[in-house]
Amino acid sequence: MSDSWRWPTDLRIPHRFMRRPPHYFPFPGHLEEWVAEEEERYKATVAGRWDMVKYYGPRVEDMQSFPRQWKEKPYTLWDFFIPAWRCPHSTQRVGRMADGGKWVCGMELIEAAPKCVIYSFGIETDSSFEAELLRRAPGCEVWGYDFSVDSWGPEITGDADLAPRAHFHKWGLGGRDEPGHSPPMYTLRTLMAMNGHSFIDLFKIDIEGSEFDALKSLLRSLEDAGEDAVPFGQMQIEIHAWAPYDVFGYFIDWWESLERFGLRPFWFEPNLVYANAMDARPELVEYAFINVKGKHDLLTD
Repeated sequence: MSDSWRWPTDLRIPHRFMRRPPHYFPFPGHLEEWVAEEEERYKATVAGRWDMVKYYGPRVEDMQSFPRQWKEKPYTLWDFFIPAWRCPHSTQRVGRMADGGKWVCGMELIEAAPKCVIYSFGIETDSSFEAELLRRAPGCEVWGYDFSVDSWGPEITGDADLAPRAHFHKWGLGGRDEPGHSPPMYTLRTLMAMNGHSFIDLFKIDIEGSEFDALKSLLRSLEDAGEDAVPFGQMQIEIHAWAPYDVFGYFIDWWESLERFGLRPFWFEPNLVYANAMDARPELVEYAFINVKGKHDLLTD
């Protein structure tokens, strides 16, 4: 780098250097105001979503998720569900830089926490995300579930310092409890009860399309219990918009049920590895959500 080059000091300039606009953190004691302002902005985003539906539909049942007529309908499903809510802390990518890494809100708070709970569903052979979380946050423990593998990946099994804080079960996350099934399936609330947890700080889920039924089941159980917020602070999820979940009407209903329970997207990243390898539509996207209804460290001064 040239000695004459300097980072710009005017905060208006870095826009052209960054993937997203510069991040302005709230002052101490102002998180409540931050949340209120973000919610107002997000309402405008939701209104814009429905304006797009009316323009291109005009009915929901007329909408295509991935239209081929790109000149007449220049959008994909994901353009209706943009990450318009800003994390009020740093946003960092954790884990491998390619497929396997996730975007996390407030990693500095997780690192400083004396105790934190992480759940990870869908591990396969890559545990780089969970390993980095444990390495950087010594107060954290992680509970992992994946019926397609027998253990954590080598990033954890090969590290004697991390392995004691990483718990693994060859089970799956589902819409109902089926302990006698092969493989055994459990709902999130049942697993939390088994582990003695009432709240999860970070909830990661990558379960190849089963996320739709699993989260619908969770929200239904919360509604039945008279609760209006999910039991976790943030969620890192890969959404698989494969048939039949790619039907626009189904997807928007599912998405808006997440919003009703306080989930707001603050980041997304299309899975370009999948699109490139499979010569496929952009059906897989990584999203990161923050829970704006729950009382947790990300929203507490």
